[in-house]
Amino acid sequence: MYNTPVFKTVIELDWEESVKKYKTWLKIEKSLSGNSVDAYLRDIKKLIEFIQLTEQPLEPGQVELEHLRLFIGWINDLGLSARSQNRLISALKSFFKFLVTENNISNDPTILLEAPKIGRKLPEVLTLQEIDQLIEAIDLSKPEGHRNRAILETLYSCGLRVSELISLKLTNLFFSEGFIRAEGKGNKERLVPIGKKAIQEINIYNEQYRNHLNINKEGENTLFLNRRGNPLTRVMIFTIIKDLAEKIDLKRTISPHTFRHSFATHLIEGGADLRAVQEMLGHESILTTEIYTHLDREYLRDAIIRFHPRS
Repeated sequence: MYNTPVFKTVIELDWEESVKKYKTWLKIEKSLSGNSVDAYLRDIKKLIEFIQLTEQPLEPGQVELEHLRLFIGWINDLGLSARSQNRLISALKSFFKFLVTENNISNDPTILLEAPKIGRKLPEVLTLQEIDQLIEAIDLSKPEGHRNRAILETLYSCGLRVSELISLKLTNLFFSEGFIRAEGKGNKERLVPIGKKAIQEINIYNEQYRNHLNINKEGENTLFLNRRGNPLTRVMIFTIIKDLAEKIDLKRTISPHTFRHSFATHLIEGGADLRAVQEMLGHESILTTEIYTHLDREYLRDAIIRFHPRS
């Protein structure tokens, strides 16, 4: 007598239902904190955003290894670090393994997906001339021109993360004192100095663009808005910078974070105290800030070669 093989029925779900079930599993079965659950879901939503940008959007059961490799290449181009990519890949593996276990997909496309090696790669830094070229390339004849100029000036003047930029509130601008209040990771707030040029561009943007918008309730207290009166997304900021880089024929891949790197490096090159830069960047550890000292060391080496009598 032979045993009849048992075939599991695959019940395919769309993205919304899959994410909903996965969220419940993370909370109940894995007992993860709210912040950890949100972090996992943010990573999955990045994949969904990429899938929706393709010509033929796929459901979870149609995703293959090649799609995931293209996705990792896409987020790498957006400037996501190797460490962040590793965390994201870990979330993808957890998500698809869960869907296989729940019989919502037949095969796990992440089995052969490799994570990038984590190394201490030096951050990309723009020269002051390149920053000026990017800002000058903005077309001020377009309605959003002054907004985009204010965005770049603010990124470089304050060294903000892109998430801090898009969540910047009108009530957190203290121009008479020369500061803004940034809401960083873990909802931690810090006061950051802002330069006169950035203040000037923000005021022009408010007068010539923002004040003429029909602003939705969600955007009432948000500084940077799109033409529909809603807060800007991270992707929109990446797109603005990518388009400007192509316009000036910049041969390097840059992102909003490049302005943060440049802000920190230029400060340290100019002799700013490392702990002061740490405070402005919102780094908890001084070791995180020390990666920005590489150009300062190169500058010192160049000075010795040029001016030391034994060189």
